[in-house]
Amino acid sequence: MKAAVLHGNYDLRYEEWPEPQVKPGYVKMKVCACGVCGSDMPRITSNGAHYYPIVLGHEFSGYITEVGEGVTSLKPGDHTAAVPLVPCLECEDCKKGYYSLCKHYSFIGSREQGGYGEYVVLPEKNAVKIDDSIPWEVGALFEPSSVAIHGIRQAGDIKGKTAAVIGCGIIGILTAQWARILGASKVVVFNRNEKRLELAKRTGADETVTTKDEFFVEKAYELTEGRGFDFVYECVGAQPTIVQALKLVANHGTICMIGTPKGEVTLTQREWEYINRKECFITGSWMSGCAPFPGDEWQMTSECFADGRLIFDPEMLYKKVPVTHPEEVTEILKSGEPVNGRIVLMHEASEEKE
Repeated sequence: MKAAVLHGNYDLRYEEWPEPQVKPGYVKMKVCACGVCGSDMPRITSNGAHYYPIVLGHEFSGYITEVGEGVTSLKPGDHTAAVPLVPCLECEDCKKGYYSLCKHYSFIGSREQGGYGEYVVLPEKNAVKIDDSIPWEVGALFEPSSVAIHGIRQAGDIKGKTAAVIGCGIIGILTAQWARILGASKVVVFNRNEKRLELAKRTGADETVTTKDEFFVEKAYELTEGRGFDFVYECVGAQPTIVQALKLVANHGTICMIGTPKGEVTLTQREWEYINRKECFITGSWMSGCAPFPGDEWQMTSECFADGRLIFDPEMLYKKVPVTHPEEVTEILKSGEPVNGRIVLMHEASEEKE
């Protein structure tokens, strides 16, 4: 088969790669669209891959072409999204249903061959059937959608509560949408980029606030009658936005750290005292998944994209790139320009139905 293969920093090549073979309990998926996640970028640019050469890609959709012995829930032609986490199912955390905390997990697209390739073989449970009406590039957003739901659930029941979402990357946009869908009384999105804030408003945010304004915290408190926010979802992972979360959270409110830090994070004495003086709660969120594996986040995503509760806006994508020209991805990353939204690698999608 063909794949976009990473050989080293900024070295993605479209070339021949061994085609994986189906086995009992597994299915073979023809990949049609695969997102270039923010976590893929350091793998491509900064010696971040586990090994070389490697076929990355963990946010992908496609359709089933072959099923292994014992597979009963899927058949050739079914449209599917891929769950990249492959937990061991045997460790203490797996037995508690904490699959994202598995001590011996594998991960499609970073530890084993992923969706930058034409075909992927994966366990039956890791291929989630999706509505046929959902475009392939939207199916590639299922994994970040599941991450967003997981973060919201980690923080607690949001129904009737106020929510602040910091960041307008794809995770932030989807987190804001899920906060609305799951019943938040008010969803306010914070970001520096005005165009991304417009996107957040189009996709369902009640209010947006630019953090370029030095008085943005005061404005935020006006939106909550001086209380601050019951829930704050930090979706960037940067020093300034982590401090913003501490400023925005209400007394006895909860902060969920969804964003993965890109560097060292330190707090001044005054910043740390926000935690003490507000008696706020802080939790982390890592990947997704709940019992029974892989969790209902995936089915919820399929239903909500199909019926319009989850809004897809073209600006959620930065660019669609043919997988045959992966050098376009490296050129974008070399340029240093901000990548607002997902780069999606598009495979040829001629379907093979039964």
